[in-house]
Amino acid sequence: MPSRPRTATRFDGRALKNSSAEGFAQCEWIRALAEPYLRGYEPRRERGASLEGYRFFAPGSAALRRGIRSASAARPSAAAGFFVGYLVGDRAFSFLRAACPECLVFCFIEPAGGELHRRLVRDPASLLPSTAKYIGWLTHRPPRFEFFADEAVVLVRHTSMRAWPREKYRHFSNNFFIETLAWLVRSALVRRLPAELESRASSTTSARYRQATPVP
Repeated sequence: MPSRPRTATRFDGRALKNSSAEGFAQCEWIRALAEPYLRGYEPRRERGASLEGYRFFAPGSAALRRGIRSASAARPSAAAGFFVGYLVGDRAFSFLRAACPECLVFCFIEPAGGELHRRLVRDPASLLPSTAKYIGWLTHRPPRFEFFADEAVVLVRHTSMRAWPREKYRHFSNNFFIETLAWLVRSALVRRLPAELESRASSTTSARYRQATPVP
């Protein structure tokens, strides 16, 4: 007797998000996968309504995100780095026009509109726009990197998982993360981002020293 054909099941985003079997809640393996590409960056687990995965903070910004307040409480602390993981809810990421769940890797510069963001993102000749142009040349096939000059999520590559067999989620995610991180390393962004934060810290320290030094 011939087997009954399987009927298509409707995508249930809430069930998928809440199921640890899909690999979203159990994604410690992402840290081990990404660390060789992001050496020197500090990993921090991220779990929330939108993201499941790890943020990797560039040296000079991670300590600020552990709760150390800036000298001016009214001025948000600057931070930069990368996120590697999953987009499980797009409410805070509507600009991506995502089809959740998605794999994504992005570079963040926080806060959007802050001094660091203006210096590294808003200037067309600065680090992030020039990297976006170069990495766009590297990636000849979709999904391509996308550049968002007005967002804290500045440079992002993402792809929907809806068409993937669920038993292949981790395997396909692994391939996507490795490919994306390799391009970010090749673009030199992984190496140059900490240098930019170090440069900012040095200039800030020098400015404070000049202000504190009495004029003879």
